[in-house]
Amino acid sequence: MKKLYLLVAGVWLLSSCQSLKKERYDVLIHNANIINVEAGTVTQDQLIAISKDTIQVVEASAGKRKYKARQVLDAKGKFVMPGLWDNHVHFRGGDSLIEENKDLLPLFLASGITTVRDAGGDITPSVLTWQSQIQEGDLAGPTIFTSGPKLDGPKPAWPGSIKVTNSTEIEAALDSLQVLGAQYVKMYDGTLSSEAFYEIIKAAEKRGLKTTGHMPMSADLMKAIDLGLDGSEHLYYTLKACSPLADSLTALNLGYGMMDKIIETYDPALAKHVFQKLRTNNVFITPTLYIGRTLAQVADVDHSQDSLLAYIGPRIQRTYRGRVESAKRAKASGSTFRQKMENQTMKMMVPMFDAGVNLLAGSDCGAFNSYVYPGESLHGEPRMLVEAGLSPQQALTTSLVNGPKFFGQEKFYGSVGKGKVADLILLDKNPLVSIENASGINAVITKGKVYDRKALDKMLQALKK
Repeated sequence: MKKLYLLVAGVWLLSSCQSLKKERYDVLIHNANIINVEAGTVTQDQLIAISKDTIQVVEASAGKRKYKARQVLDAKGKFVMPGLWDNHVHFRGGDSLIEENKDLLPLFLASGITTVRDAGGDITPSVLTWQSQIQEGDLAGPTIFTSGPKLDGPKPAWPGSIKVTNSTEIEAALDSLQVLGAQYVKMYDGTLSSEAFYEIIKAAEKRGLKTTGHMPMSADLMKAIDLGLDGSEHLYYTLKACSPLADSLTALNLGYGMMDKIIETYDPALAKHVFQKLRTNNVFITPTLYIGRTLAQVADVDHSQDSLLAYIGPRIQRTYRGRVESAKRAKASGSTFRQKMENQTMKMMVPMFDAGVNLLAGSDCGAFNSYVYPGESLHGEPRMLVEAGLSPQQALTTSLVNGPKFFGQEKFYGSVGKGKVADLILLDKNPLVSIENASGINAVITKGKVYDRKALDKMLQALKK
């Protein structure tokens, strides 16, 4: 009997040691108020245990179980939610801008953005290197999902794009994107024909590749959706589909010159049908409202004293001149197109959201897009969505819920729970009460590392030019 007792005790001791070993984590967060953005709820006084990049435990802080960790945070009075996603950014500008693009990465983290969707550029090898280094924890920056080079027509609008004019070239282009490891396909309408646009969608659909981007103004969004289009960047193409004159204006081959008339003839009843089709086919729309407003005002606003300008490299700053000069020319000609565009698209946000359309928050920041600063500009997008009539909770879903949803990654992102990727932000105030509170970043946790406010500010200080 004594031997049996000793055996049982030994098994219990071994089991206890193994249990204790399992309960050592990289990061422990106590007393957290966890925000469930999708549900719009807050669960108070929670403990979160993290190993490497994965949440292992979420339970009440008052629980009896004890844990040990390399780093322990007391989040009393703070609010924890998943890190934000910027679903439309650009790394570009050629070899001479590689280092200045790399210097943008900490700007995202400092603003609580732990994931970005790169929408194409001309420094893809560098982006892929950063992607790997960030994933391994060797480089501070957001997780990067990238399209690789854009697909465009015979005379691409942007350097680094792949020229496609027929099925053979399209298949070869998709082959190259898959070899690179691109996570989706980005199309651009510089000289892309409607026929090639449709063919890309069909060919990518057969390969199981996501497609999004610009649409040639000669193409039909509704047809593209039927072929399997997964997303559309900016609102020109959705807006065009909401005008009963779209077909007749397309026949005139006006390009973007038709947009004034498209805006004037916007039909709410037709729009309701378009939105229903977008929802039914799970199409994601990235409005990019903030950059629209920034560029609409760029001819009149003096950005020379912007505090964030100090973190932008001089070569990238020089790329801003093109948009400024273009805006000045438009102003001199009396054009009010951008103001009209903003007025109409802001009116579309609530009907689109209420219809169940998947809206994606994306800033369109990067070289050439003047004064749209990485990090800060993403916060401008949900602020404008709230201004348009969405609640703070609804606006936040367009970033950290719908971002993962586009890639089918809801199992790993979008909420704070066991098994989820531990990309988290600690906020000083509840963003469900005011969207402005989403900017009050107290700390960022990603790849098993904690960046408190002091560390984030130190990162920013190192970038000052």
